[in-house]
Amino acid sequence: MTTIPQLYEAFLQCSGVTTDTRNIQPGQLFIALKGPNFNGNSFATKALEAGARYVLIDEPEYQINEQTLLVPNALEALQQLGLHHRRQLHIPVLAITGSNGKTTTKELVHAVLATQFKTYTTKGNLNNHIGVPLTLLSIQADAEMAVIEMGANHQKEIAAYCSYTEPTHGLITNCGKAHLEGFGGVEGVRKGKGELFDWLRNHNGVAFICDDFDYFHTMSAGLQDIHWYGTNNGEVVGKVLASEPFLQVAIEKGLNTSVINTQLVGSYNVYNVLVAATVGKYFGISDANIVHAIEAYTPTNSRSQLIEKSGNKIILDAYNANPTSMVAAIENFAKLQAENKMLFLGGMMELGEESEQEHAQLIALIQQHQWKDVILVGGDFAKLPHPFRFFTNSSEAANWWNAQQSVGNYLLVKGSRSMQMEKIVG
Repeated sequence: MTTIPQLYEAFLQCSGVTTDTRNIQPGQLFIALKGPNFNGNSFATKALEAGARYVLIDEPEYQINEQTLLVPNALEALQQLGLHHRRQLHIPVLAITGSNGKTTTKELVHAVLATQFKTYTTKGNLNNHIGVPLTLLSIQADAEMAVIEMGANHQKEIAAYCSYTEPTHGLITNCGKAHLEGFGGVEGVRKGKGELFDWLRNHNGVAFICDDFDYFHTMSAGLQDIHWYGTNNGEVVGKVLASEPFLQVAIEKGLNTSVINTQLVGSYNVYNVLVAATVGKYFGISDANIVHAIEAYTPTNSRSQLIEKSGNKIILDAYNANPTSMVAAIENFAKLQAENKMLFLGGMMELGEESEQEHAQLIALIQQHQWKDVILVGGDFAKLPHPFRFFTNSSEAANWWNAQQSVGNYLLVKGSRSMQMEKIVG
């Protein structure tokens, strides 16, 4: 069996790490993971033929030559390899979790820190039990900072990530109604996300915390080094100045500027802006660099993107959805001074026995405002009475929308990732 130190020696000879032979690059370490419908071990030969320098397997019958490294469990070996590599890095490691805004916050924080430090961060949303160690292994020797995003849908998950990420700093964006099925309700969400604070509490870590949310004052008890931010109190204080459509934040304390003009859609992004500024101030980033980095950041990957297409304006926020983020997006859209506003909303997943109730509450919220049209797609919207258009899936909704050939509209398109609501805008 290959030990972790031996595996690390092999890793240092490689150009990178991959778990997918479809995009393998010459010189990489291929790690053979298993899933419900695949066995990565069976791709060992293909990986070597594609140019892998080493292949990590956990089934001896797939051992070919000295390039195949056998371990008891490939996934656990990946995580332990990530930990071993992390312990060679004597740099600040900032962990980010929360129900909403993780990726936007991660991108903003990275943009701010990268103005003065060589900063590595999670690519896309590689924030699970595979993505987190892969992110760690992508950090090069020239690193001065690392920003690691952590997603979770059940308790003990964040604790596990912390065990091999060993963060020195951390922040929780918020604790909302997300993954209620796995967490067991809102209190379960707070307990699960709070595992990051547990780690920081036990390892004398630094936390960046939003003063606006009362539950954080309870969750943060015992933390010795807290840097607060918010719309009323904190080291950095700011309020929404405007969001028509882009968010403008009036800075009242902490930065040598009066306004930050972002390219973010949605007033709910104010907290992401404030925490990025707070982290920047803590690490000594100049005020000018903080402001420039935040103002220059443009969202991608269906996260609150503003798109103009075929004579319509579209807020595309189709990367994910839960009750908290849905309410925030709908209320923000309702406040926009625009004509011909249309909602395209996909069902929300992983809400367990509260799912129908949460979808019903969304329908009630929608009915409080005036819209040109409302289109609901899939999920538990199918089980509830409502006066709106309904389609089983996003492809059907897209076909209907394309047939309208309508212009001069303002669309909000949002839904859980599995709903693939981005199909509606092509």
